[in-house]
Amino acid sequence: MAMTVQQIHPVAHLPLVLGVLRRLGVATVIDRLIPPHPAHQLSCGRGVEALVLAILDGHHALYKVGKRLEERGMLALLQPGLTRAALNDYRLGHILEALFAANLNKVYSAVALTALEVYAIATPWLHQDTTTIALYGAYADEPKTPGAPRPAYGHSKDGRDDLKQVLLSLGVSGDGGVPVRLGMRDGNRSDSVETPVAIEECLALGCEGVRGIVADSKAYSRRTLGLCLEHGLGLITLVPRTCAVRQELEVWGQQQPVLPLLVEKPGRTKAEAPRRWHGHSVLRPVEVEYSDGRVAQEELRFVVVHSSQLAQQQAQSYAAAQAKEAETVIAHVKHVQARWFACEADTVAAIAEYEHRRPGQRGRRPQSWRYHAVRYRVVADTRRTRRPRRGRPAKTDPPPLESGYRLVVEVEALANAEEDNGWTVLATTVSAEGCGDGEILQAYQDQTTTVEPGFRWIKNPAAIAPVWLEKPERIAALAMLTVLGLLVYSVIQRQVRLYLRTHDRQIPGNKGLTAIPTAAVVLALFAQVALVQFWIDEQEVAQISGVQPHHRLVCDALGLDASWYAVPLAQKTSRDIQTP
Repeated sequence: MAMTVQQIHPVAHLPLVLGVLRRLGVATVIDRLIPPHPAHQLSCGRGVEALVLAILDGHHALYKVGKRLEERGMLALLQPGLTRAALNDYRLGHILEALFAANLNKVYSAVALTALEVYAIATPWLHQDTTTIALYGAYADEPKTPGAPRPAYGHSKDGRDDLKQVLLSLGVSGDGGVPVRLGMRDGNRSDSVETPVAIEECLALGCEGVRGIVADSKAYSRRTLGLCLEHGLGLITLVPRTCAVRQELEVWGQQQPVLPLLVEKPGRTKAEAPRRWHGHSVLRPVEVEYSDGRVAQEELRFVVVHSSQLAQQQAQSYAAAQAKEAETVIAHVKHVQARWFACEADTVAAIAEYEHRRPGQRGRRPQSWRYHAVRYRVVADTRRTRRPRRGRPAKTDPPPLESGYRLVVEVEALANAEEDNGWTVLATTVSAEGCGDGEILQAYQDQTTTVEPGFRWIKNPAAIAPVWLEKPERIAALAMLTVLGLLVYSVIQRQVRLYLRTHDRQIPGNKGLTAIPTAAVVLALFAQVALVQFWIDEQEVAQISGVQPHHRLVCDALGLDASWYAVPLAQKTSRDIQTP
């Protein structure tokens, strides 16, 4: 019996991702909204599956999709008889345009609602946030297609102010951080303008059990508050530091002898003290704006919170910033005390300059020292000067002296008042009877573990930005598919963690066994799984190698049949038959 290895395809985690897409019925939903054309070998639904596989494999460039999936051995599993030529960038570009024409929000919401139903994901709170997607290339000032996002220069959250961008708005579930709503906006759109639109889109979804929206400080505006009060929708947001109501409430909190304990968590290390959040809610009248333009005073609930963890962080940040500023102060003192002034008027002018009481240079606002108190004092002094005449002076001649003035600098490090550290003020339209202070605080803390990790995944592993596509419609559609990839990524992480916790199981992680793996760790476990094609005499045989028990456990957690990684994945063929 002669055996010859023909080819090895590292399928890795892609069959797992395709299994989740098939369980969610992504291709079926899209083909129902965009009926396949008889002349097309690749339907829009299958094209979307191919693009999501490429995105979760780290290759979203359209011209690389077919080649990459062929190298991974996924073409036959994706669609029987599918060839690499069918996944050309021309066809994939048309699929992106068809998705945009079918209304991206409609397409994505249909898939997202299916995911919530299939995996029983609760959505009591939707977490809202925005980010920017940087773009290469030149784009027209106005898109030709109505509704397409307009690439424009704006405040870049990637630090790429030299590139045009579009704004991506996401609403994710509090349970698992699964994206439920998305929006693509113009690149120069403000977050404060986007939040009311996002809230209206969340209301249009019709999700059951939604109590409200959680957003950052950009959501604290008269229009957003009025919209939530008008529709009876809960809102939890951070009050900006510049608001007078926050400053007044922080002073109120400092005057309270004791605040109730809201949340307590263990320290991040064994040596670290437990982290505690104390707080209490109060009512204050604020201005809100209703949809008819009417501005009125309404009682709004504020939750004043003091965090021991935040107080420690602010104290450490203050000490580090003070030490950094001290280096600049030392150089400044050396420079000032080396100056010589001929008259007292010059010293007065110099002090005014150093104390920033004069206009700043080039129209800039002068900045004073933030962590040090610097005071200047004028002293009369003399210094040796040059002799008026040439030649050797007599031994009895006194050395020539010049009278003038110097500045003496006195520096004092400003103490950081401990009672000022650790304060946060949250605003909410939810009544105290409907939700306690601890629940409000916990819902806002979930913002950092839901929507923000999703943005980090989009920017780094998904590597969607910077990107170049010919048309803004394709940019919006590719962003939607990237969010769809994030949905699959989030579902995998949520379901695996839930299954491990429920069944008291563990799988290999970066540092030994773990019951709370990230999706990146789960997908990395499949790196050694490969499809091996070899010949035994005159028969071609395909075999899946590298499958371990923890791989089957992950399939069980996602409700997938283990046959996605079984031998029947491939077929036995004769040597005379050409495989596609």
